Amino acid sequence: MNVLGDSRHGVDLSNGLENVPVLIEKTSAVLTFPEFQYSPDNIEGPGCNVDPSEVTLPGCSCPSHSCCPESCSCLQTHGQAYNSTGTLLDLRRTDSGYCSPVFECNALCTCGDTCCNRVVQRGLRLRLEVYSTSNRGWGVRTLEAITRGTFVCEYAGEVIGFEEARRRQLTQRSEENNYIIAVREHAGTGSIIETFVDPAVVGNVGRFLNHSCLPNLFMLPVRVHSVVPRLALFAGQDINAQEELTFDYSGGYSNQLPVELLSTQSDAAIQASRTVGLQRKACHCGANKCTQFLPLDLSILK
Repeated sequence: MNVLGDSRHGVDLSNGLENVPVLIEKTSAVLTFPEFQYSPDNIEGPGCNVDPSEVTLPGCSCPSHSCCPESCSCLQTHGQAYNSTGTLLDLRRTDSGYCSPVFECNALCTCGDTCCNRVVQRGLRLRLEVYSTSNRGWGVRTLEAITRGTFVCEYAGEVIGFEEARRRQLTQRSEENNYIIAVREHAGTGSIIETFVDPAVVGNVGRFLNHSCLPNLFMLPVRVHSVVPRLALFAGQDINAQEELTFDYSGGYSNQLPVELLSTQSDAAIQASRTVGLQRKACHCGANKCTQFLPLDLSILK
């Protein structure tokens, strides 16, 4: 199913694939709507050696509909990420360049769909609208107020390997947008897990989110059924209806230094080698301390 190159007010961008319609604002013909295949979930792309839809994580055997930390093996192993309403508990992670992934209950768990440890997997719950911004092309705004710590949407697309990500970046024309996000997780001494997601051809509403040096969303890797993380975006502050939704492509939050600058010397060398030959684009977010240029990719460090 392809989304055609026009924007029509009231049309559901997801064509019924999301729990709630993703609306497209009626605009003038100044912007051409991109053609892409809508998918609410990650799909396997070139160079990906693990099927994102395959269940690879163990499940709990809780007899109740909702798990509790005293008896749930998932919560005991990975910690409790959400409260009873599905709001992220530890928002201090937004005050650092480092974050830890969230693990939710999965298809092998015996708890119910309403378990408090099932949030991102339930999919989109908020009314969002893709619209034409004044100077940054397409963007996403919320049609309802969002409370701090609320899951907003995923950044879903093709999960690809590093070589494929590099090839796609280097073959892009200067006028094309770079959608590829690179998530780097430090999982122990000398162990780095990398995930590359590209929603350019196959993706969800997250592909339309703009960068801001002072964003209102932040990204966390969330693992549900698979070891391949879902890139989940949460509200870092209370957000008003009609407000544009943004996140920092560099992985920082609250206008901090990009996390690449917080990494070790060897990490910085790796990052530098990957961005040689890539053209930087001007940032038009309008923040007081704007960095002037869009980041080339996103790194989240554990």
